[in-house]
Amino acid sequence: MTQFFKDSIAVSPEIIKSKATGTVVFKFTADQKGTIQKLVIYYADDAILAPPLIEALKKSNHHWVVPDNEKSHDFILSFAISFNPPAQGTPSPQKGVYNFYLKRKPILSMNQVPLDNVTLLPAVLVKYSID
Repeated sequence: MTQFFKDSIAVSPEIIKSKATGTVVFKFTADQKGTIQKLVIYYADDAILAPPLIEALKKSNHHWVVPDNEKSHDFILSFAISFNPPAQGTPSPQKGVYNFYLKRKPILSMNQVPLDNVTLLPAVLVKYSID
């Protein structure tokens, strides 16, 4: 599934322009057919990071394997988003990264979220070019 997400995620122009980096953690529930039923954002370094990841998750319907004898199953999936370092001789992205950090709007879970039986999936690393 890691390769599926790398191929399915389209980093938005807004993310590229703001040189956004960070982590997004989702919990979702899949039914017996592998269809995503519920989706919760546990944490996101900034709200602009989540939409392309949600779109990729929607494309993953019917790909999730639910253990036998369960009507549904919960999964936790984290994404780490960053950009490829620019080629030498290009302007430094430091100012853009700093501006993003100052203006970011994190998404945080302020209440306890019950987990039940959950499978923690490997993190997906997403890299994009700012050139």
